[in-house]
Amino acid sequence: MNTKESISTYIDSKRDEMIADLAELIRIPSVMSAPTEGCPFGENNVKALKKAEDICQKYGFYTQNCDNYAISADLLDSAEKHLGILCHLDVVPEGNGWTKPPFELTAEDGKLFGRGAIDDKGPAIAAIYAIRCVKELGLPIDKNVRLILGTNEENGSADMEYYQKKESFPPLLFTPDGSYPLINIEKGMMRIRLSHPLGDKLVSISGGAMVNAVPENAKAEVRISAETVKNAAKDHSSDVKFDIKEENGAVFISAYGKSAHASTPELGVNALTALLALLADCGVDEAKAFSKLFPFGETDGTGCGIKCSDKESGAATTVLSIAEVSDGKLVCMQDIRFPVCESCKGILSKLEAAAKAVGIDIEPVMQSEPHHVPADSGFVRTLLKVYEDVTGEKGEPIAIGGGTYVHETENGVAFGAEFPGDENNMHGADEFITEKSLLLNAKIYANAIAALCGKDDSDV
Repeated sequence: MNTKESISTYIDSKRDEMIADLAELIRIPSVMSAPTEGCPFGENNVKALKKAEDICQKYGFYTQNCDNYAISADLLDSAEKHLGILCHLDVVPEGNGWTKPPFELTAEDGKLFGRGAIDDKGPAIAAIYAIRCVKELGLPIDKNVRLILGTNEENGSADMEYYQKKESFPPLLFTPDGSYPLINIEKGMMRIRLSHPLGDKLVSISGGAMVNAVPENAKAEVRISAETVKNAAKDHSSDVKFDIKEENGAVFISAYGKSAHASTPELGVNALTALLALLADCGVDEAKAFSKLFPFGETDGTGCGIKCSDKESGAATTVLSIAEVSDGKLVCMQDIRFPVCESCKGILSKLEAAAKAVGIDIEPVMQSEPHHVPADSGFVRTLLKVYEDVTGEKGEPIAIGGGTYVHETENGVAFGAEFPGDENNMHGADEFITEKSLLLNAKIYANAIAALCGKDDSDV
C-alpha cells in the first residue's frame, strides 16, 4: 500500500472520532465578546482554544498557549518549524433562520450542521487529523509541521498580530480558510470615508449596513415634491424598485436592489447608488457629486479614477456601501479591492484627485496591500500537485477579491477547505460541511505534510 492509500485508509477509519471532536468544538459558541482578564476576545473563545489544545495533547502533539490569543501544536518537539497550518476557532454570530441547533453538531444525509462547520472548525479538525495521521502511520518526516489556531479571524485578526510579536510563522504557511485548488493572490483592500456638505434638499439618507457588501436597501427624506421625484424615477433602471411616499408634507424615497459581497459587486444591484442617481436628477447637488464618482451599475472604479487590472489578479472593484447625514454632511463609505499592479498609495492618489474635482473630501480608514505568492514557487507547485493526486482534478492557482487568514503574512496561501461548486451556507443559517469533504480535506492535508516535510523533500 502506497502513502496515499495508507493515508486514505487511516482517515476513513477515524471518521467517527473526527465527527465527535468536531462536535466538541461546535458546542462552544466562540463568537467574539467583551474582553475580560485573560480572555482577549471573550470567555468562549478561550474555551474553544482550550478544548482544541486538549484534543491536540490527546494525540501527542506538543502545544503552547500564546496568552489565550492563539495556540500552537507541533508534530515534532525538536525539529525547526518548516510548515505552518493556520486555522481559526472563532465564528460569526448564529443569526436567524436555522432549522438545526447552531451550536450542536447535527448529522443528517451526509452533512454535518453547526456554526463553524466549514468556517473554520471543521477544517481545523481536518488539519488535526492530518497531523495525527502522519504521526501514527510513522511517515518519514524530518521537518516540523505546526498547527496554529487563532480566535479573531472574523473580527480583524488581532490574534495573529499578537502572535507574530511572540512567534514567527514557519517559512511555509497555508490556511484552510478559502477554496481549492489554491488561492495565491488576494487583492489589496481599502475602505474610504467620503463626505460632501449638505444642501437644502436632502433631509436624511441611509443605505447599507456593512461596508463590505452591496447595499440592497436605501432610503431618503427630501424637500422635493413627490411628483418631481416620481417623474424622475420613470427614467431609471428597472433593476431597482423605488417606493415614493408623501406624509405630512415630507417626501420619503425607498430603493430596493440586491445584495452581494464587495469582492463580487457585479453580482448585486446597488440600491444606494440608484437612489443617489435619482436624487441627482432631482437637483440634489451632493447626490450629483457622488453619482459622478459612483454611477449606478458601475463597479470597476471608472468614475472615481481607480480603474485598473492585470492578468494575474484581474480588475479593481469598488462599492459605495453606506450613507448617512452627519454633522451637516452627506457621509458615505466605500470599499475598494485592487489588483497587484497597484498600491494603496497609488489608488488613494487617483481617488483623491477625482473626489476633489467634485467637492468631496476623503479619509482612508483601512488600507491593506495586495497579497501575492508566486504561482511558480515550489511551495505552490507542491500543494497543487497534492490536490491533483488526491482528487484527480486539475489544480490551478486562483486570485480573489476577498481576504483570508493569511492576507497579512509574507508567504501564506489559502488551500481549501471549500471545493469547487460547494455551497456550505458559510456565515448563514444551517452552515455545514459534508462528511465526505471533512475526510477529503484531512487526506489532502496529510499528503501535503508528507510531501513538504518528508526526508526526500528538496524542492521547497
